[in-house]
Amino acid sequence: MSIPDFQSIMLPLLQILGDCQDHVMQEVTKATADKCQLTEQEMQQMLPSGQTTVIANRVGWAKTYLKNAGLLVQPNRGVVRITEDGKNALAENPPRIDMKYLEKYPAFLAFRSKNITKPGDDKGVQEVPTQTPEELLENGYQTLREALAAELLEQLMACSSTFFERVVIELLVAMGYGGSIEDAGKAVGKTADGGIDGRIKEDRLGLDEIVIQAKRWTGQVGRPDIQAFVGSMEGFRAKKGVFITTSTFSQPAWDYVKMIERKIVLIDGAMLTGLMIDFGIGVTTYRTFVLKRIDSDYFEE
Repeated sequence: MSIPDFQSIMLPLLQILGDCQDHVMQEVTKATADKCQLTEQEMQQMLPSGQTTVIANRVGWAKTYLKNAGLLVQPNRGVVRITEDGKNALAENPPRIDMKYLEKYPAFLAFRSKNITKPGDDKGVQEVPTQTPEELLENGYQTLREALAAELLEQLMACSSTFFERVVIELLVAMGYGGSIEDAGKAVGKTADGGIDGRIKEDRLGLDEIVIQAKRWTGQVGRPDIQAFVGSMEGFRAKKGVFITTSTFSQPAWDYVKMIERKIVLIDGAMLTGLMIDFGIGVTTYRTFVLKRIDSDYFEE
């Protein structure tokens, strides 16, 4: 038989995880291939890029959509486990689990709304594209970036406070603040005084100083938290501050920093992971596409 599309793989994948145990993705891919009765040749078939096999790529995307619907989780890197919602889905004994089926889960609808295809479209991913190749490429890149950002946020929430401080240090230095890694490392995570987690140089010469608050929070950061941070800055005669969190800021918090004289930059989880991707912190480039166009000047005689 031919290699099933990623939607057709969702149900077999979830069934494999039905024993409620942790499974390594490499084993899940092999089990899924066996369940779909793929031949050895089909199991070895590669994507055009030659970077990975077709079945591994499709199992990976089936996992991504099931995960964003809340039917499975990744407790550790490369490990997946079924959730209560996933077990309940299997208990319904559906003939098929696909993107249309997953629309019953609010978490999936929220994730799907960021994609090219609208949640209520019955054609799903099989819809004939109406966008240009460049638009499809850019939207595809954005989808991959959002998935990467979500994984980065999970990693940040799972790491230790010390490691999180190191991430903040490396990011700030990569952005041009804090001088060297050594200088920034001495400044961040050492103060712990009056609501301030550290102080760094605004530039390598140290002409100005920025105070830092970096917290791995899950709850929303409100205006009182920012007011407390601003009040703590007085003890350091600091006029500039950066509040970094893995969660989000309330609208009153955003409004407050626009009202005050001091310059406060708020970096929430989405912005933090975006900056990490842009400055290469915790990520690595595994593929590069170069788009070229005709050089009209070259052909002028």
